[in-house]
Amino acid sequence: MSMWSPWRGCLRWRGCLRCSEGCKYCYIYKGDLKKKVDTSKIVKTKDFEKPIEKYKNGKYKMKSELVYVCFSSDFFIEEADEWRKECWKMIKERSDLLFLFLTKRIDRFYDCIPEDWKDGYDNVVICCTIENQKNADYKLGIFKDLPIKHKYIIAQPLLEDISIEQYIDGVELFVIGGESDYNARPLDYKWVLNIRQQCINKNVSFEFRQCGTHFIKDGKQWNLQTRDLIKQAKKADIDYYIEGYIKRY
Repeated sequence: MSMWSPWRGCLRWRGCLRCSEGCKYCYIYKGDLKKKVDTSKIVKTKDFEKPIEKYKNGKYKMKSELVYVCFSSDFFIEEADEWRKECWKMIKERSDLLFLFLTKRIDRFYDCIPEDWKDGYDNVVICCTIENQKNADYKLGIFKDLPIKHKYIIAQPLLEDISIEQYIDGVELFVIGGESDYNARPLDYKWVLNIRQQCINKNVSFEFRQCGTHFIKDGKQWNLQTRDLIKQAKKADIDYYIEGYIKRY
């Protein structure tokens, strides 16, 4: 696995307009605050051309088959519109790599894809993020009809029980996770199981990625350490994979 951050920054002017309810305790914002980095400034990074950098012998430096893109920003963020075209050229050049990115801005899809996109690039996975029913209805209502070869849905943090069955035809994977923060909003295990069943009903692979800091099970709230959130989710052993599913990360 490789990381590629052609730009960084998530928040808009003055650092106060966040993209969705799930951003309230954003780990990027908290981390940048500790490092005294202004997250509201969207800037190109020194790694902008990382996928096509080569050694003196002409071989590409980046060899990992999977590349996580823009995990400290959003690949569809408006402030990066002038740079994205060059990124698509690099993604197309590196057809040997699989590029995966999350976006909270799926409604900008047609403003952000390259001219030769057609029904999608084989080497791109687009993950639409949601956290509640309002955003599921709006974002997945758009996502379900978009021409994308590989679709994931990420509900992390999941903030309430949601109905998603009507939106997940053609989705390869649905991922759920709780929020990790001292003041985190709770994750109820009943919500996780309900969404899992909806995925099974539609033959969509499902993963319970992590518990929340405040985790409710059988009516009792547990307060967990951040280091234990993934481990406890895996102990539940409820991941579900359809036949032929390819795990890409």
